[in-house]
Amino acid sequence: MENLGDAYSERRWEGRDPRRVVAGATLGAVGALTVVVAILLVTTPLSAVVGATEPHAAEKLGGTLGGLGIPAMFLSVVAVLPSSRREQGGVGVGAFLCLVGVGLFQTAYPYNWTVGAQTLAFETTMAYFIGTCVAFWFVFTAMASFRRRNNPHGTVKLEISHKGETKTVEVSPKEYRRYTQAVRGDGGTTDEVIQELESRIED
Repeated sequence: MENLGDAYSERRWEGRDPRRVVAGATLGAVGALTVVVAILLVTTPLSAVVGATEPHAAEKLGGTLGGLGIPAMFLSVVAVLPSSRREQGGVGVGAFLCLVGVGLFQTAYPYNWTVGAQTLAFETTMAYFIGTCVAFWFVFTAMASFRRRNNPHGTVKLEISHKGETKTVEVSPKEYRRYTQAVRGDGGTTDEVIQELESRIED
């Protein structure tokens, strides 16, 4: 049997690529910062600092940055959390639709926004709204499935190497806590845990 400390420790990021987790966290932080900067551009003199002094320049820059920051935060969630390809793809599609909305905003604002021969406010808003809804739905499912896998009221799956084969054993949260306490020396012995788990595998 492999190291019990590895087998029974509560490591939620087991099997996760640390570089992907760091990249996702960084993307989320940058997205959040971008949204904050977008708000400051249209509410404070920061626009003058960055040179956005022409009419509607601050609103256009702020709208663009904010529009990019929100899908970036959505993408960071599925990058950090364990998520399926379906969830990652769904958030990717939603983020792409958000980018379409941002591109339309760049083209339309301000002269073809709500005035002019061809206004694009509705198309821009709908593209971004649909993209946000799609991305949010798949982020929600990723978070819900992650929470369900770590739900203390459910069962815990342990992967154990036994006689050269890796097998999965489902235990209750109460049993899991008892096993971890034994491994850590807080009650029982490691040998007892090994014998009990091996008997469950053989059954």
